[in-house]
Amino acid sequence: MHIIDTHCDALLKLQGDFRNAYRSQKRLLDFKNSGELDTNAERLRKGNVKVQFFAIFIPPNLPDDEKWQHALEQVDCFYNEVIIQDNFVHIKNFSEIRELKSDEIGAVLTLEGSDAFGNDLMKLRMLIRLGVLSLGLVWNNANLVADGVGESRMTGLTDFGFDVIDCCNAHDVLIDVSHLNTSGFKDIINRADRVLASHSNAREIFDHPRNLYDEQIRQIIEKGGMINIVFNPPFVKDGEVAIEDLFLHIDRIIELGGSENIGIGSDFDGIASYIEGLEDAGSFSTLAKILTKKYGNEFTAKITHENFINIYC
Repeated sequence: MHIIDTHCDALLKLQGDFRNAYRSQKRLLDFKNSGELDTNAERLRKGNVKVQFFAIFIPPNLPDDEKWQHALEQVDCFYNEVIIQDNFVHIKNFSEIRELKSDEIGAVLTLEGSDAFGNDLMKLRMLIRLGVLSLGLVWNNANLVADGVGESRMTGLTDFGFDVIDCCNAHDVLIDVSHLNTSGFKDIINRADRVLASHSNAREIFDHPRNLYDEQIRQIIEKGGMINIVFNPPFVKDGEVAIEDLFLHIDRIIELGGSENIGIGSDFDGIASYIEGLEDAGSFSTLAKILTKKYGNEFTAKITHENFINIYC
């Protein structure tokens, strides 16, 4: 069963290792097979991943004048370490996913948070030219575009934020709502051409700020977007989490009319704990078997890859 995974943070780990090598003169992480990378090439192949999204993420505590450099370093890691792997293909347009050969893995570059480009649309356009196909406006904090779920004032998009959306619309870039607060979410639904939640669950099932309310899920469905189930245990339930606990979130989205809108956004390499049996990209094959036992082959294929292809490709 092929997998399309709409979120991982491997680039941040690779960039951190790249910077550490300035001092040690030795790289410790190898995207090919490093055990410290949940989404290394070896594990992606083992898990039958057909397309992996790689997020550029800028830690919020960085000084503003360093953020652009950090973004470029992560882009460089994508070009110099990820897409050079055997049979890896840089996806520059989602339609190219349909053209992947049986032994090829597509790699998609995304941006999580607008901090990288500050208030400079030229920098955003440059990232789009470098291959960014999806933009999450915020992480949990506020920036010059909008407020994230961790910001107490809970306002929506700024005027510049609407300019960013218009720029993304013009270049056919997806807008990712996963870290937005409710006000910003409403602005996106009204302004963006194409949306997705790259890694979010159902808030009715588990009340966490990073999850989506029923009405938000309905609006994404009506907009023709996707909700991609995330594996981060604190977003699934309290206590120990099993793979089967994801079923409640999937079933809720189905109840809301989203059987054609469910996908997977693991958040591998960005999470501190794991669902038992789902510790890295190599375990996607285990997930597919469990989903098939619960939902059957046809619907499992929709969750794992077909819904994304039908909507965005």
